[in-house]
Amino acid sequence: MGPRGAWSPGTSRRLSCVTNSSADDESMVYKWEVTRPSHNPRGSNSGPCTFEAEDGTTELNPWPLRCPRMLTIVLLALLCASTSAKAALARSSSYNGEYGGGGGKRFSHSGYQLEGPITALRVRVNKYFIVGLQVRYGKVWSDYVGGKSGDLEEIFLHPGESVIQVSGKYKSYLRKLVFVTDKGRYLPFGKDTGTSFNALPLYPNTVLRFISGRSGSVIDAIGLHWDSYPSDCSSC
Repeated sequence: MGPRGAWSPGTSRRLSCVTNSSADDESMVYKWEVTRPSHNPRGSNSGPCTFEAEDGTTELNPWPLRCPRMLTIVLLALLCASTSAKAALARSSSYNGEYGGGGGKRFSHSGYQLEGPITALRVRVNKYFIVGLQVRYGKVWSDYVGGKSGDLEEIFLHPGESVIQVSGKYKSYLRKLVFVTDKGRYLPFGKDTGTSFNALPLYPNTVLRFISGRSGSVIDAIGLHWDSYPSDCSSC
């Protein structure tokens, strides 16, 4: 319903809408204060409306429209659609973990995700544990974390291929990792003993973007960070 009664030039009306995220059914309320333009020297009130959100930001509607009360419904619908899209975009990231023990020194590849998507994996294993990890983001290899014993295995992803699931086993340390890609490939490392875990992104159309965890002489624990595949990746 639109506002009732006269709306004088230069005055404001408060508008709001409720958006709903299909992923988790969490409702969000957005509010604006809409100011109708004052009469210009020719007596016309066809200037743009000013929208002020409750966080203090302001915006002019980009169309040369009048702002009588009948148009507030249209403008409010457009603002609701815009904020719903932004809310959905903001909910693309999720996290699983940590899986493993509490020892070791913390590490994170958060900064490497700026280099591009995950394009290759190096995993060092011995007869008991996942000993070390190194990940290539775009064309840049991360720092190696972990110990030096065991054999180093290396796997490259195909262009455009992404990890969409990670499972494994752990006790006090990480014992097994299995990376599953959107091309149907299973990339296993380590031994099949310990407590199982299976990690998937919370939101659709998202992929493994970087890892974190704890390491010492072996990989003590791992955390998995999911987000949208980078839209522009010239180095991939």
